[in-house]
Amino acid sequence: MKINKITAFKLLLAVAVAVGFTGCSKKGGSNTSSATGWKINDKKGGFQHNSNYKQQEPAPGLVEVEGGTFTMGRVQDDVMHDWNNTPNQQHVQSFYMDETEVTNVMYMEYLEWLKKVYPPTEENYKNIYVGALPDTLVWRSALGYNETMTNNYLRHPAYANYPVVGVNWIQAVEFCDWRTNRVNESILEKEGYLKRDAKILDVTAENNFDTETYLESPTKAYGGNEEVVLRGRNNKQSGDEEAVNVYAQRTSGLISPEYRLPTEAEWEYAAIALVGNREYNIYRGNKKYPWKGQYTRSGKRQKRGDQLANFKQGKGDYGGIAGWSDDNADITAPVKSYPPNDFGLYDMAGNVAEWVADVYRPIIDDEASDFNYYRGNVYMKNQIGEDGRAEIVTSETIEYDTLSNGRIQYRNLPGQIARTAVTEEDVYLRQNYTKSDNRNYRDGDRQSTRFYDYGGSSEEGVNTTSQMYDSPQHTVETDSLGNMIREWDKSNKRSTLINDNVRVYKGGSWRDRAYWLDPAQRRYYPQDMATDFIGFRCAMSKVGPKSTKKTARHKG
Repeated sequence: MKINKITAFKLLLAVAVAVGFTGCSKKGGSNTSSATGWKINDKKGGFQHNSNYKQQEPAPGLVEVEGGTFTMGRVQDDVMHDWNNTPNQQHVQSFYMDETEVTNVMYMEYLEWLKKVYPPTEENYKNIYVGALPDTLVWRSALGYNETMTNNYLRHPAYANYPVVGVNWIQAVEFCDWRTNRVNESILEKEGYLKRDAKILDVTAENNFDTETYLESPTKAYGGNEEVVLRGRNNKQSGDEEAVNVYAQRTSGLISPEYRLPTEAEWEYAAIALVGNREYNIYRGNKKYPWKGQYTRSGKRQKRGDQLANFKQGKGDYGGIAGWSDDNADITAPVKSYPPNDFGLYDMAGNVAEWVADVYRPIIDDEASDFNYYRGNVYMKNQIGEDGRAEIVTSETIEYDTLSNGRIQYRNLPGQIARTAVTEEDVYLRQNYTKSDNRNYRDGDRQSTRFYDYGGSSEEGVNTTSQMYDSPQHTVETDSLGNMIREWDKSNKRSTLINDNVRVYKGGSWRDRAYWLDPAQRRYYPQDMATDFIGFRCAMSKVGPKSTKKTARHKG
């Protein structure tokens, strides 16, 4: 059978169309749903999704820490006989961590923002700025002259790049929240979703940016100011009157996850940095410090004998003799004064110890969890108003806490979403958690037992409400006139200082001997108290693949 040119052309066209449809059915266009065939990112409405998203961009100050497995806990002699860090196998997901500890100049930026937005001269805001101030009196010693640090360490430019101290755990958490909002505010401004320079010119107490508020309801950010919160990128529409107003959302891929304190497992994993020490044991082996080797001095030819961290080298020896300084520091040292570890993190041993997120218990329950281990979960939810929408904190509804030392600390700020604990109805028939506060979950006391009676009844003369961790129950509060009322727990039956409000801190400091430089060592301190040797750094979860440097191997 003969085929003319026209017929042949039609056959080729049909084959091409068929092949085209076959290709689409397998992969689909970047703006076509592979599930339904509907259009994605249609300007007239429908599902909005960033189909061109590639990978998470590192936020300011952070370096990537690729996750993996490691032996968490002590592998050296337990000289202190604490028995609180026995080795156990854990896996940590990839995350980001601050290259250095938070410095004085970084914290000062936070303080100046609070002072500008919430003037302490106004009655409603007088406790916000003051509550965020570091305790500079931590430098004082009854038998030592340290007034120079008391007066200058935080604010003098000579100490600008030194790690901030005198910050309690609660203040560190609030700094992380503030940093999250400022970074996301800057991102959205650069991408055209906020008016240019709004973060400088238009911010007030009732008119500022909060990440969660923006995600929940963009029209409530900046107090609902539509001149600041733009409807679409640079407020530009397609020209179609029916086009939807597209705000940035989680599906946009622009909003950065929150800055937070690292978990204890994350901090220890990042500090030991096994990524560059395969010649030992890939899980932990004999690696004792964040650097290679068993000693605190450098073995490299050019810097042989130099100390690799800032720590106390002996009784009365914080920095060597004049002209021959061992670590070139007597108190803290500027960040990046010593070589980084193999993840690129500085001062993961020495200089200052660091707060981590975990509530302290003398056990690590690896039977309950060996993946992203963390003790301290308190699950919350948005507080819903009568209109069915999330309630936003105002100047009249700010909540404060009175700390054990009498200081007033803000719990939330205007513009944020009010939060409340999840209820029994929320966790009904759940298998993964059964209550809001999980800080004392399986921690060894009677509540850890299977048949614990939360009603407090007695069985065979045993009071089932008793707990192993019966720390003193001091109370500090203020009356309606602002007078402080303190009630001290004078019971002689208390057996421990451990409770749900003590937090782990990791790493040695300028005050510690070399024993504490081991990343596995763990100590605790009340979350509302500060010292001259504890600082902190921030972390951020990594979304997406474990690593962007390589792909998993496929069989076949």
